[in-house]
Amino acid sequence: MGKKILAINPGSTSTKIAVYDDKELVFKESIEHSTAKLDKYENIQDQFDMRKESILSVLKDKGLQVSDLAATVGRGGILPPVQSGAYKVNDIMIDRLKNRPIVPHASNLGALIAHAIAEPINIPSYIYDSVAVDEMDDIAKISGMPEIKRISLSHALNSRAMAHKVAKKYGKVYKDMNFIIAHLGGGISLSAHKKGKMIDIVSDDEGPFSPERAGRVPCKKLIDLCYSGDYDKKTMHKKLRGKGGFSAYFGTNDAKDIEDRALSGDDKAKLHYDALSYQVSKAIGELAAVLEGEVDAIIITGGIAYSKMTTDFITKKVGFIAPVEIMPGEAELESLAYGILRVLNKEELSREYTE
Repeated sequence: MGKKILAINPGSTSTKIAVYDDKELVFKESIEHSTAKLDKYENIQDQFDMRKESILSVLKDKGLQVSDLAATVGRGGILPPVQSGAYKVNDIMIDRLKNRPIVPHASNLGALIAHAIAEPINIPSYIYDSVAVDEMDDIAKISGMPEIKRISLSHALNSRAMAHKVAKKYGKVYKDMNFIIAHLGGGISLSAHKKGKMIDIVSDDEGPFSPERAGRVPCKKLIDLCYSGDYDKKTMHKKLRGKGGFSAYFGTNDAKDIEDRALSGDDKAKLHYDALSYQVSKAIGELAAVLEGEVDAIIITGGIAYSKMTTDFITKKVGFIAPVEIMPGEAELESLAYGILRVLNKEELSREYTE
């Protein structure tokens, strides 16, 4: 029998889990969380018990004993800048994600849930390729305001996984290629990869809006809204993350529902669905300049990449830059499990998180 690893990927609207026995998938499950269900919780941290119990329930239904696991791994949350690869979950990391989060985000629960499941049975818990992997060039960190420094927060795990897959398809390796990768999910981020390093990003508050995030909005108008007296700070944060994008325009974060409305002749849905694709295309052009036009491929990934309506729109806009590879869904669970398997097999070292 091999080493069974539970991989946990909390997203904005779902908790995806998988169990691998060495490199063999035992099962994979996506536990969906509706807007109505999530609205019951005041903040993301309050969702911890609900998400953990839903995972344990699925494991029980699959007939898998927690005691059979060799390790758990959660999607790395929004930490201070970290290196790529594995970090063992420790008390410092837990304190940061639980009590001092840099940004409230569902991925912050990954390490917490992984540790909560692993600790009672005395097995290790890890994160891998955190959202906060920072390989940005110094020039990319300048914002225009001394008080604000651009930081690297993106869908690093899935983006790197897809980059490796596309490089292999081309008969090359990731570190020898240049990519622009757009991850389209509940949140949207884009990244520029140059010879194996993610040198710049367009984060979910700097670029396209998404099913539940407002993305880049006009700053002066935003300041006016903040000081209008109509909203408190917490509400404004929600308007940007959680209640922005499709959720603000349509009252739902279900991109498939908006697409179906658009295809059924709903002009408002069509306009806003196309606007998302339009903004993604603009961000790809932005990162093409970072790579000086030397782009081997543009990769469109994430759940919304299943939409031909979206991918056709983006391909038409940016196909002149480089070939467009459509890689719908995500390989994050596989990447998490395989990374930790390498650690357990002593092929790769894990790091100790410190601040």
